[in-house]
Amino acid sequence: TLVGLGNRQYEHFNAMGKFIDESVGKLGAVRIIPLGVGDDDDDLEADFENWKDTKLWPALKKKYIGESKVKKGKDAKLPDCHYAVEYLDGPGSMDDISEDNIHLSSKHYFTAVECPVTLKRELRSPADEGSTLHVEIDVSEGGKEVKYQTADNLGILPVNSNDDVERVAKALNYDLSAYFNLVPAPGHESKHAALFPTPCTVHDCLAKYCDLAGSPRRSELKQLAAYAKDATSKKALLRLASKDGKVEYKDKILDAKVGIIDIISKLCPSIEMPLEHFISVCPRLHPRYYTISSSSTLHPNSIHATVSVLKDMRKDGSMFKGVCSNYLADVVENGKVRAFVRDSTFRLPSDASKPIIMIGPGTGIAPMRALLQERSHQKLTQNLPVGDNILYFGCKKRDLDFIYFDELNAYEKEGTLTQMHLAFSRELKEKVYVQHLLAKNAEDTWKLLDEQGAYIYVCGGVKMGQDVSQALKKIVAQCGDRTSMDAKKYLDDMASHGRFIQELWA
Repeated sequence: TLVGLGNRQYEHFNAMGKFIDESVGKLGAVRIIPLGVGDDDDDLEADFENWKDTKLWPALKKKYIGESKVKKGKDAKLPDCHYAVEYLDGPGSMDDISEDNIHLSSKHYFTAVECPVTLKRELRSPADEGSTLHVEIDVSEGGKEVKYQTADNLGILPVNSNDDVERVAKALNYDLSAYFNLVPAPGHESKHAALFPTPCTVHDCLAKYCDLAGSPRRSELKQLAAYAKDATSKKALLRLASKDGKVEYKDKILDAKVGIIDIISKLCPSIEMPLEHFISVCPRLHPRYYTISSSSTLHPNSIHATVSVLKDMRKDGSMFKGVCSNYLADVVENGKVRAFVRDSTFRLPSDASKPIIMIGPGTGIAPMRALLQERSHQKLTQNLPVGDNILYFGCKKRDLDFIYFDELNAYEKEGTLTQMHLAFSRELKEKVYVQHLLAKNAEDTWKLLDEQGAYIYVCGGVKMGQDVSQALKKIVAQCGDRTSMDAKKYLDDMASHGRFIQELWA
């Protein structure tokens, strides 16, 4: 049996789970129970628990145990921990660890390279309360980990703020300057995989490898409850972790943007945990990805990123700050960040004469900036016959958050940017978005697609991507005299041939 995890906002919901389920069946596997699916747009953990408790365990019990009763063991005082901490007198030397002995989700902790930030500048108007930064990173000494192609993805390993690190250390009575090695606990040697490079200080462990600010899952609240000395706190955590506490969990943890740091230092201060137990329970601090906004041809030694700095007011009046965007905002000039590059699906046509349609509102403009840099170079330096470049961009107001407007105007003047369609959603009584402008240009868009073989690039939020896909489907159906189903097939065929490329985030 199999459970797939996905998000219904995406067009191909749980496609990989469904593919594997069908494939192993064709190879002769006997399905015990039907495929389970989890939806991260609602409650992924609840979907899994429901599948596990109502489908998986009853089926396994019926098959292997029958009606015999299973004896329940006594609850342990503390959960079993697979790790042990060995404190050291000083830094020590780091052991060479093979890739096979590194935890799958932690490999970037070992392979990312430190690169200096050479430039930061604000892209929005001072009158706008928000912030979007243009960041440039020198990758000349970074080697293969940061070698990139135009509009690839930049991975940044964020760092928690000193304030957050100190709050956790104070609450749990940790010595931030102490060095330690993380080793397997007795009895767990055969299953041990390195979580992050050690020896390191407790400060580095909390700052670089532990997700202190992200909202913990209900299963992690249940684990935390075992360490609460106060009975009321323990009961509250277990209630939030239960199926019956699903609504309360959403309201008090997810919507309130409460992280492990808030639970340990403020809401349940009676929690006491040895360091190895905290490392085991606390989720890892994962990389954040930014679609690169520079051309590797023009800037082979520099990666440009377009970063929206996340700051939200919580229900209690305190400020929630996105870990990575605020980390980048606070990095001083020539300060170093740990970075690596991941392949992107954005690739320009091999035939430069093909037109391209770029749809990227907000920070979705990032890869379009990179593509325009490349097309400008092809046109003006390489003297190639470059096709039309059409851009759809949207933001709130022209004088607030029209980012890179100076560069876009310059591309328009030099003839690289053939058409620029702008949607300012807060300037008129009726909100106007990029999909509305696309619909207005239906006939021209259809000719570009069907007669000239245009490529389409879309970058931004999932909802925007869905709306753009619907607008394109209507254009194909109406202008191409096709049914809705045939219009979808037309776009699917474009996607399979690399002519309709989307990079979206939820």
